[in-house]
Amino acid sequence: MISIVKTSSENQDFIDLVKLLDADLAKRDGDDHAFYHQFNQIDIIKHAVVLYENQRPVGCGAIKQFDADTMEVKRMYTIPESRGKGFATMILHELEKWTVEMSYGKCVLETGKRQPEAIQLYIKNAYKIIPNYGQYVGIENSVCFEKSF
Repeated sequence: MISIVKTSSENQDFIDLVKLLDADLAKRDGDDHAFYHQFNQIDIIKHAVVLYENQRPVGCGAIKQFDADTMEVKRMYTIPESRGKGFATMILHELEKWTVEMSYGKCVLETGKRQPEAIQLYIKNAYKIIPNYGQYVGIENSVCFEKSF
């Protein structure tokens, strides 16, 4: 059975999944990890989701306000043994639905070139590559996306 719970960054399952995400990113990003990690603190995220498979937390994602019309997708993760089941797409769709419910018109996000499965997820879900924004301008490893609703 699959369920998705809307929560915040205070949710312990979300916190635990993000720790796994950070460990994975530290390996993938290598020397670049400290740069990215500074922008991925979860202490102020009000809009997070956790996906449960048979009551076990297996994936998460979050959104936070980027500007007056835009939410930024953050902290997307699915545990390795649960990948390939469409869970990341389910999480992303829940975040998009929440974005629309709060009257925002689009989502933006950043991912790394060393995360090809994430890039494919966003392309598959109609996100378009945009010029790197904000702190990611000029960062070679970053790929930024947006999707309007």
